[in-house]
Amino acid sequence: MYKLTIEDNTYICQPDETVLDALLRENVNISYSCKKGTCHSCMVQSPDMLPPQVAQTGLKNTLKKRNHFLACLCHPEQDMVIKLPDQSEFYTDGTVVVNELLNRNTLLLIIAFKDAFEFNAGQFVNLQRAGGLTRSYSIANIPQESNTLEFHIRRLPNGKFSEWLHEELMIGDTIAVSEPRGHCFYLPERSEQGLLLVGTGTGLAPLAGILTDALAHGHSGPIYLFHGSRDIEDLYRINEMRQLVEQHENFHYVPCLSGKYIPEGYSHGRVNDIVLATLPELKGWRVFLCGHPDMVKQMKTMTFLKGAASADIYADAFLITPS
Repeated sequence: MYKLTIEDNTYICQPDETVLDALLRENVNISYSCKKGTCHSCMVQSPDMLPPQVAQTGLKNTLKKRNHFLACLCHPEQDMVIKLPDQSEFYTDGTVVVNELLNRNTLLLIIAFKDAFEFNAGQFVNLQRAGGLTRSYSIANIPQESNTLEFHIRRLPNGKFSEWLHEELMIGDTIAVSEPRGHCFYLPERSEQGLLLVGTGTGLAPLAGILTDALAHGHSGPIYLFHGSRDIEDLYRINEMRQLVEQHENFHYVPCLSGKYIPEGYSHGRVNDIVLATLPELKGWRVFLCGHPDMVKQMKTMTFLKGAASADIYADAFLITPS
Protein backbone atom coordinates (compact mmCIF):
# COMPACT_ATOMS: atom_id res chain seq x y z
CA MET A 1 0.00 0.00 0.00
CA TYR A 2 1.14 3.55 -0.71
CA LYS A 3 0.51 7.00 0.73
CA LEU A 4 -1.38 9.63 -1.24
CA THR A 5 -0.73 13.19 -0.06
CA ILE A 6 -3.06 16.04 -0.99
CA GLU A 7 -2.05 19.35 0.57
CA ASP A 8 -1.79 18.59 4.32
CA ASN A 9 -3.79 15.36 4.21
CA THR A 10 -2.49 11.81 3.74
CA TYR A 11 -4.52 8.80 2.59
CA ILE A 12 -3.69 5.13 2.13
CA CYS A 13 -4.21 3.42 -1.22
CA GLN A 14 -4.76 -0.31 -0.84
CA PRO A 15 -3.00 -2.72 -3.27
CA ASP A 16 -6.21 -3.50 -5.17
CA GLU A 17 -7.37 0.12 -5.41
CA THR A 18 -6.88 2.87 -7.94
CA VAL A 19 -6.15 6.39 -6.77
CA LEU A 20 -9.78 7.27 -7.53
CA ASP A 21 -11.07 4.31 -5.47
CA ALA A 22 -8.96 5.36 -2.50
CA LEU A 23 -9.96 9.03 -2.65
CA LEU A 24 -13.65 8.22 -2.98
CA ARG A 25 -13.40 5.81 -0.04
CA GLU A 26 -11.86 8.64 1.97
CA ASN A 27 -14.66 11.03 0.86
CA VAL A 28 -12.28 13.33 -0.99
CA ASN A 29 -14.20 15.70 -3.29
CA ILE A 30 -12.88 14.61 -6.69
CA SER A 31 -14.79 14.79 -9.98
CA TYR A 32 -15.40 11.54 -11.85
CA SER A 33 -17.89 9.95 -14.21
CA CYS A 34 -17.04 6.90 -16.31
CA LYS A 35 -14.35 5.27 -14.10
CA LYS A 36 -12.74 3.72 -17.18
CA GLY A 37 -10.46 6.43 -18.58
CA THR A 38 -12.84 7.77 -21.20
CA CYS A 39 -14.34 10.98 -19.83
CA HIS A 40 -11.19 12.41 -18.19
CA SER A 41 -13.30 13.88 -15.37
CA CYS A 42 -10.90 12.52 -12.72
CA MET A 43 -7.74 14.06 -14.17
CA VAL A 44 -5.28 15.11 -11.45
CA GLN A 45 -1.59 16.00 -11.33
CA SER A 46 1.55 14.51 -9.78
CA PRO A 47 3.66 17.66 -9.44
CA ASP A 48 6.95 16.08 -8.33
CA MET A 49 7.14 12.71 -10.12
CA LEU A 50 6.09 10.88 -13.28
CA PRO A 51 2.87 8.88 -12.76
CA PRO A 52 2.49 5.31 -14.09
CA GLN A 53 2.38 5.37 -17.89
CA VAL A 54 -0.97 3.58 -18.14
CA ALA A 55 -2.57 6.33 -16.03
CA GLN A 56 -1.82 8.83 -18.81
CA THR A 57 -3.57 6.82 -21.52
CA GLY A 58 -5.45 9.09 -23.93
CA LEU A 59 -4.07 12.39 -22.59
CA LYS A 60 -2.56 15.07 -24.80
CA ASN A 61 1.24 15.31 -24.81
CA THR A 62 1.07 18.75 -23.24
CA LEU A 63 -0.78 17.27 -20.25
CA LYS A 64 1.55 14.28 -20.00
CA LYS A 65 4.57 16.54 -19.81
CA ARG A 66 3.01 18.29 -16.81
CA ASN A 67 2.46 14.92 -15.10
CA HIS A 68 -1.32 14.96 -15.37
CA PHE A 69 -2.93 11.54 -15.08
CA LEU A 70 -6.31 9.82 -14.70
CA ALA A 71 -7.01 8.76 -11.14
CA CYS A 72 -9.32 5.95 -12.27
CA LEU A 73 -6.48 4.28 -14.22
CA CYS A 74 -3.71 4.81 -11.68
CA HIS A 75 -2.48 1.98 -9.46
CA PRO A 76 0.34 3.69 -7.54
CA GLU A 77 3.82 2.22 -7.74
CA GLN A 78 5.16 4.40 -4.89
CA ASP A 79 3.98 7.13 -2.53
CA MET A 80 2.50 10.05 -4.46
CA VAL A 81 1.81 13.72 -3.93
CA ILE A 82 -1.38 14.62 -5.79
CA LYS A 83 -2.69 18.00 -6.84
CA LEU A 84 -6.40 18.21 -7.50
CA PRO A 85 -7.23 20.35 -10.56
CA ASP A 86 -8.30 23.93 -10.57
CA GLN A 87 -11.42 23.28 -12.62
CA SER A 88 -11.14 26.64 -14.37
CA GLU A 89 -8.02 25.19 -16.01
CA PHE A 90 -10.04 22.69 -18.02
CA TYR A 91 -13.53 24.16 -18.32
CA THR A 92 -15.17 26.98 -20.25
CA ASP A 93 -18.35 28.72 -19.12
CA GLY A 94 -21.28 28.56 -21.54
CA THR A 95 -24.76 30.08 -21.40
CA VAL A 96 -27.98 28.06 -21.69
CA VAL A 97 -30.00 29.33 -24.67
CA VAL A 98 -32.46 26.43 -25.14
CA ASN A 99 -33.95 24.15 -22.49
CA GLU A 100 -37.01 22.19 -23.66
CA LEU A 101 -38.32 18.64 -23.93
CA LEU A 102 -37.81 16.45 -27.01
CA ASN A 103 -40.05 13.72 -25.59
CA ARG A 104 -41.43 12.69 -22.20
CA ASN A 105 -38.02 12.27 -20.56
CA THR A 106 -35.40 13.74 -22.91
CA LEU A 107 -34.21 17.32 -22.61
CA LEU A 108 -32.92 19.41 -25.51
CA LEU A 109 -30.17 21.55 -24.01
CA ILE A 110 -28.26 24.08 -26.13
CA ILE A 111 -25.32 25.98 -24.69
CA ALA A 112 -23.73 29.01 -26.38
CA PHE A 113 -20.18 30.34 -26.05
CA LYS A 114 -18.62 33.74 -26.65
CA ASP A 115 -15.63 32.29 -28.48
CA ALA A 116 -15.33 29.47 -30.99
CA PHE A 117 -15.72 25.99 -29.46
CA GLU A 118 -13.80 23.51 -31.58
CA PHE A 119 -15.03 19.90 -31.72
CA ASN A 120 -15.91 17.05 -34.04
CA ALA A 121 -19.54 15.97 -34.42
CA GLY A 122 -20.06 12.88 -32.26
CA GLN A 123 -17.60 13.80 -29.51
CA PHE A 124 -18.66 14.36 -25.90
CA VAL A 125 -17.90 16.86 -23.16
CA ASN A 126 -18.19 16.93 -19.40
CA LEU A 127 -20.75 19.30 -17.93
CA GLN A 128 -20.09 20.51 -14.39
CA ARG A 129 -22.36 22.20 -11.85
CA ALA A 130 -21.38 24.23 -8.83
CA GLY A 131 -19.84 21.98 -6.21
CA GLY A 132 -17.94 19.92 -8.75
CA LEU A 133 -20.54 17.29 -9.73
CA THR A 134 -19.68 16.28 -13.30
CA ARG A 135 -21.29 14.12 -15.99
CA SER A 136 -20.46 13.30 -19.61
CA TYR A 137 -22.85 14.03 -22.50
CA SER A 138 -22.50 13.58 -26.25
CA ILE A 139 -22.68 16.53 -28.63
CA ALA A 140 -25.61 16.30 -31.06
CA ASN A 141 -24.77 19.08 -33.55
CA ILE A 142 -21.91 19.93 -35.91
CA PRO A 143 -19.50 22.86 -35.54
CA GLN A 144 -21.11 26.08 -36.69
CA GLU A 145 -20.66 29.83 -36.62
CA SER A 146 -23.15 30.24 -33.78
CA ASN A 147 -20.67 28.58 -31.37
CA THR A 148 -23.25 26.35 -29.71
CA LEU A 149 -23.35 22.80 -28.38
CA GLU A 150 -26.54 20.72 -28.47
CA PHE A 151 -27.28 17.87 -26.06
CA HIS A 152 -30.09 15.32 -25.68
CA ILE A 153 -30.25 14.43 -21.98
CA ARG A 154 -32.47 11.72 -20.58
CA ARG A 155 -33.92 12.23 -17.12
CA LEU A 156 -32.96 9.32 -14.88
CA PRO A 157 -34.87 8.49 -11.68
CA ASN A 158 -33.02 9.95 -8.69
CA GLY A 159 -30.27 11.18 -11.00
CA LYS A 160 -28.59 14.06 -9.20
CA PHE A 161 -27.27 15.67 -12.36
CA SER A 162 -29.98 14.89 -14.91
CA GLU A 163 -32.78 15.97 -12.56
CA TRP A 164 -30.92 19.22 -11.89
CA LEU A 165 -30.68 19.84 -15.64
CA HIS A 166 -34.37 19.07 -16.15
CA GLU A 167 -35.75 20.87 -13.10
CA GLU A 168 -33.42 23.69 -12.12
CA LEU A 169 -31.19 24.82 -14.98
CA MET A 170 -32.79 27.78 -16.74
CA ILE A 171 -32.25 29.76 -19.94
CA GLY A 172 -29.61 32.37 -19.22
CA ASP A 173 -27.81 30.27 -16.61
CA THR A 174 -24.11 29.52 -17.03
CA ILE A 175 -22.59 26.04 -16.86
CA ALA A 176 -19.01 24.80 -17.03
CA VAL A 177 -18.13 22.72 -20.12
CA SER A 178 -14.93 20.75 -20.63
CA GLU A 179 -12.94 20.51 -23.83
CA PRO A 180 -14.33 17.87 -26.23
CA ARG A 181 -13.26 14.24 -25.93
CA GLY A 182 -13.81 10.93 -27.66
CA HIS A 183 -12.96 9.37 -31.00
CA CYS A 184 -16.43 8.38 -32.23
CA PHE A 185 -16.81 10.92 -35.04
CA TYR A 186 -17.00 11.14 -38.84
CA LEU A 187 -13.95 11.78 -41.00
CA PRO A 188 -14.57 12.99 -44.59
CA GLU A 189 -12.76 10.16 -46.30
CA ARG A 190 -13.82 7.14 -48.38
CA SER A 191 -17.04 8.91 -49.28
CA GLU A 192 -18.34 5.86 -51.15
CA GLN A 193 -18.13 3.70 -48.01
CA GLY A 194 -21.32 2.44 -46.37
CA LEU A 195 -22.08 4.03 -43.00
CA LEU A 196 -24.02 2.15 -40.32
CA LEU A 197 -25.30 4.22 -37.38
CA VAL A 198 -26.93 2.31 -34.51
CA GLY A 199 -28.22 3.93 -31.33
CA THR A 200 -30.60 3.40 -28.45
CA GLY A 201 -32.34 6.17 -26.50
CA THR A 202 -30.24 9.34 -26.40
CA GLY A 203 -27.59 7.48 -28.39
CA LEU A 204 -29.24 9.35 -31.23
CA ALA A 205 -27.45 12.52 -30.07
CA PRO A 206 -23.93 11.76 -31.33
CA LEU A 207 -25.33 9.86 -34.31
CA ALA A 208 -27.35 12.91 -35.38
CA GLY A 209 -24.17 14.95 -35.39
CA ILE A 210 -22.26 12.28 -37.31
CA LEU A 211 -25.09 11.97 -39.84
CA THR A 212 -25.35 15.72 -40.38
CA ASP A 213 -21.58 15.94 -40.80
CA ALA A 214 -21.49 13.10 -43.34
CA LEU A 215 -24.32 14.58 -45.40
CA ALA A 216 -22.73 18.05 -45.26
CA HIS A 217 -19.52 16.58 -46.66
CA GLY A 218 -21.43 14.94 -49.51
CA HIS A 219 -20.96 11.34 -48.41
CA SER A 220 -22.12 9.30 -51.39
CA GLY A 221 -22.22 5.78 -49.97
CA PRO A 222 -25.31 4.29 -48.33
CA ILE A 223 -26.06 5.60 -44.83
CA TYR A 224 -28.33 3.60 -42.52
CA LEU A 225 -29.52 4.95 -39.16
CA PHE A 226 -31.23 2.52 -36.77
CA HIS A 227 -32.69 4.13 -33.63
CA GLY A 228 -34.15 1.77 -31.05
CA SER A 229 -36.28 2.00 -27.92
CA ARG A 230 -38.96 0.01 -26.17
CA ASP A 231 -41.81 2.52 -26.59
CA ILE A 232 -42.54 5.08 -29.28
CA GLU A 233 -42.72 7.80 -26.60
CA ASP A 234 -38.98 7.41 -26.03
CA LEU A 235 -38.01 8.00 -29.66
CA TYR A 236 -37.60 11.54 -30.98
CA ARG A 237 -36.61 13.53 -34.07
CA ILE A 238 -38.62 11.05 -36.13
CA ASN A 239 -40.08 13.59 -38.56
CA GLU A 240 -36.71 15.30 -39.05
CA MET A 241 -35.09 11.98 -39.95
CA ARG A 242 -37.86 11.11 -42.39
CA GLN A 243 -37.43 14.49 -44.06
CA LEU A 244 -33.73 13.73 -44.53
CA VAL A 245 -34.69 10.45 -46.18
CA GLU A 246 -36.72 12.40 -48.75
CA GLN A 247 -33.84 14.81 -49.34
CA HIS A 248 -31.03 12.26 -49.64
CA GLU A 249 -31.43 9.11 -51.73
CA ASN A 250 -28.55 7.35 -49.98
CA PHE A 251 -29.94 7.85 -46.44
CA HIS A 252 -32.16 5.22 -44.80
CA TYR A 253 -33.82 5.66 -41.40
CA VAL A 254 -35.20 2.71 -39.41
CA PRO A 255 -36.97 3.45 -36.08
CA CYS A 256 -37.14 0.26 -34.00
CA LEU A 257 -39.51 -0.59 -31.15
CA SER A 258 -39.22 -3.64 -28.90
CA GLY A 259 -42.47 -3.11 -26.94
CA LYS A 260 -45.98 -4.37 -27.66
CA TYR A 261 -47.44 -1.37 -29.52
CA ILE A 262 -45.86 -1.04 -32.96
CA PRO A 263 -47.43 1.62 -35.24
CA GLU A 264 -47.16 1.40 -39.00
CA GLY A 265 -43.80 2.57 -40.29
CA TYR A 266 -41.79 1.17 -37.38
CA SER A 267 -39.77 -2.05 -37.19
CA HIS A 268 -40.60 -4.48 -34.40
CA GLY A 269 -37.78 -6.03 -32.38
CA ARG A 270 -34.47 -5.29 -30.77
CA VAL A 271 -32.38 -2.88 -32.76
CA ASN A 272 -29.50 -5.40 -32.85
CA ASP A 273 -31.59 -8.04 -34.57
CA ILE A 274 -33.18 -5.62 -37.02
CA VAL A 275 -29.78 -4.25 -38.09
CA LEU A 276 -28.32 -7.68 -38.78
CA ALA A 277 -31.42 -8.84 -40.65
CA THR A 278 -31.40 -5.71 -42.81
CA LEU A 279 -27.66 -5.61 -43.50
CA PRO A 280 -26.24 -9.15 -43.34
CA GLU A 281 -22.96 -8.16 -45.09
CA LEU A 282 -20.88 -5.29 -43.67
CA LYS A 283 -17.50 -5.80 -45.31
CA GLY A 284 -16.04 -2.38 -46.11
CA TRP A 285 -18.58 -0.48 -43.98
CA ARG A 286 -17.88 2.09 -41.28
CA VAL A 287 -19.88 1.49 -38.10
CA PHE A 288 -20.91 3.88 -35.30
CA LEU A 289 -22.53 2.45 -32.16
CA CYS A 290 -23.92 4.68 -29.39
CA GLY A 291 -26.15 3.96 -26.41
CA HIS A 292 -26.72 1.16 -23.93
CA PRO A 293 -23.44 -0.67 -23.14
CA ASP A 294 -24.98 -4.12 -23.69
CA MET A 295 -26.13 -3.14 -27.18
CA VAL A 296 -22.79 -1.56 -28.00
CA LYS A 297 -20.82 -4.59 -26.79
CA GLN A 298 -22.97 -7.06 -28.72
CA MET A 299 -22.98 -5.00 -31.90
CA LYS A 300 -19.21 -4.51 -31.87
CA THR A 301 -18.87 -8.28 -31.98
CA MET A 302 -21.65 -8.93 -34.47
CA THR A 303 -20.69 -6.21 -36.97
CA PHE A 304 -17.11 -7.49 -36.90
CA LEU A 305 -18.35 -11.02 -37.61
CA LYS A 306 -20.46 -9.61 -40.47
CA GLY A 307 -17.32 -8.25 -42.13
CA ALA A 308 -16.67 -4.75 -40.72
CA ALA A 309 -13.00 -4.15 -39.96
CA SER A 310 -12.28 -3.51 -36.28
CA ALA A 311 -10.58 -0.22 -37.21
CA ASP A 312 -13.86 0.91 -38.81
CA ILE A 313 -16.02 0.24 -35.75
CA TYR A 314 -16.47 3.29 -33.52
CA ALA A 315 -18.30 2.92 -30.22
CA ASP A 316 -19.60 5.22 -27.52
CA ALA A 317 -21.20 3.19 -24.74
CA PHE A 318 -23.20 5.29 -22.30
CA LEU A 319 -22.62 4.82 -18.59
CA ILE A 320 -25.78 3.37 -17.01
CA THR A 321 -25.91 5.06 -13.62
CA PRO A 322 -27.98 7.83 -12.00
CA SER A 323 -26.49 10.98 -13.46
